[in-house]
Amino acid sequence: MFYIAFVASLGGLLFGFDTAVISGAEEAIQQIYGLSGFWHGFTMAVALIGTCIGALCSTRPVEKFGRLLSLKTIALMYIVSALGCSLILNWYSFLFFRFIGGLAVGASSVAGPMYIAEISPSNWRGRFVAFFQFNIVLGIVLAYVSNYLIKGVDNDWQWMIGVMAVPSTLFAVLLYSIPESPRWLIKQGREQDAYRIFEATGEPDASGEVANIRASLTADVSNEPLFRRKYMKPVLFAFLIATFNQLSGINTINYYAPRIFEIAGFGEDKMLNAILIGVTNLVFTMLGMVLIDLLGRKKLIYIGAVCMFVSLASVTRLFWLNDLSGSGLVLLISLMGFIASFAISLGAVIWVLIAEVFPTGVRAKGQVLGSMTHWIWCSALTWIFPVFVNESGNFRDASYIFGFYALAVAGSFIFAWKLPETKGKTLEQIQKELVK
Repeated sequence: MFYIAFVASLGGLLFGFDTAVISGAEEAIQQIYGLSGFWHGFTMAVALIGTCIGALCSTRPVEKFGRLLSLKTIALMYIVSALGCSLILNWYSFLFFRFIGGLAVGASSVAGPMYIAEISPSNWRGRFVAFFQFNIVLGIVLAYVSNYLIKGVDNDWQWMIGVMAVPSTLFAVLLYSIPESPRWLIKQGREQDAYRIFEATGEPDASGEVANIRASLTADVSNEPLFRRKYMKPVLFAFLIATFNQLSGINTINYYAPRIFEIAGFGEDKMLNAILIGVTNLVFTMLGMVLIDLLGRKKLIYIGAVCMFVSLASVTRLFWLNDLSGSGLVLLISLMGFIASFAISLGAVIWVLIAEVFPTGVRAKGQVLGSMTHWIWCSALTWIFPVFVNESGNFRDASYIFGFYALAVAGSFIFAWKLPETKGKTLEQIQKELVK
């Protein structure tokens, strides 16, 4: 089961690598293609626009062809995107292949967590689905390290993006060594195949699990619309966890970390500091994976909301003072505090919760809703972020957006108060509690 979760979550590693690798190349891309601030923001956001469409369009193939075949197609799209962006030197082709990569990221954020949630034992489900988030963060760290090592070689920005073809190929090969989701197999009437997979993955009562899933599917109509009154709670929880995840500002910091450190006066150390941010994210994501099935989802969000608010308030204050001279270390510590707090809370919980709250019959649609919400907010914030954080020397505008992030994480505390605890429950038990 650990091996299966590891392989499936490699889609998360490519997800993280793809979204962060652009941070090392974005300045060179702006200069080479002569982009204004608006078109530079669009170039950075085009992959994220792709993620929205990729998430939206993944429902039918994931349901019709299965979770596993969908993941194999996603791996191929990652390979094509990496090679196309790095080898074809034209702004329009760059936009096209970055868009293809975005489609892969969006589809991966639907298929990966769904697959892991459906195949995992209930007492380990939180940790195994959080493994997807761990690999997203690991991918971000690897992207920062790769950018640092490649920086300075001829055509370095092309190599930064093109190297992603290597892990993408590994992911594509390893997917042929894991089984299909047993819950999807039961939906297709292949109960014996599902039974064998449950036995192989350590399910203590494989026949009982198959019977429970069959009963839950009998109660469900897979073709019914998601936006019905009985699904109101799952829809609301998925929308809000994805919204608070992105309104915290996590991905805009991931994408623009080197630039933030450059305007803070770190100069040549900006790549190293970006790595430090990534490593902090990785370490605390590992801690979140341990805690998510011990403390539960609610407590982690409570703790994270308080700590994120304090960290972001500190960053907001530094930019509001409009003078970062001598404050670079404080900025670094504040950002590290935010990243650590996010990693053990909203970062660890998002994909777990979205994969848990929906019944099997509409889980693909629910996963799409959560992913779409996540990526729409992400693309919007990424597009407008350069407007607030620039090298002009006037940093006060940046305080507005970081202040907004601080208010958003305060809202996540209220969200956690209303959130039901799902740790240790089977997907079918959660369905009975949330779907009335």
